Amino acid sequence: MSKNGRVMVVDDEENIREVLSNYLDSLGYEVVTASDGEDALRKFEIGGYDLIISDLLMPTIDGLELLKAVREKDRDVIFLMITGYPSIETAVDAIKQGAYDYITKPFHMEDVKIRIERSFEKKNLRDRLSTIQGFVWALLFSIPVWLILGIILAKLLK
Repeated sequence: MSKNGRVMVVDDEENIREVLSNYLDSLGYEVVTASDGEDALRKFEIGGYDLIISDLLMPTIDGLELLKAVREKDRDVIFLMITGYPSIETAVDAIKQGAYDYITKPFHMEDVKIRIERSFEKKNLRDRLSTIQGFVWALLFSIPVWLILGIILAKLLK
């Protein structure tokens, strides 16, 4: 079975890690778990993960610190923050620092699935837009080159 992407689940609660890991595995994702932010940073590799789902409150390195550290190394990885202690302030802070979404505990697995799918759709659209912009720039730069080559060829043929 081909995998949909590589996901890291970071939570200090073993049961949350296990439930999310099993669910994501059943959806076709390759899943790696980490018990806290420190463990996650040890396992993190640039370009190695498509998505990180992390708890906000954890010992040693919390979710926001992990988010900052990950963003410094890899701007493309999708980051979803989960917490059992939601507040507007932490949600806004997480989004400002680069989290794609903020999920509150207890969560429904179908809601997690929808948020993951939306985040991958957004990333795919952003990647496509980047490719299209590359083609547009290439076209814009090639037009003057072809015009100059045409002028040179016209002068040579006279």
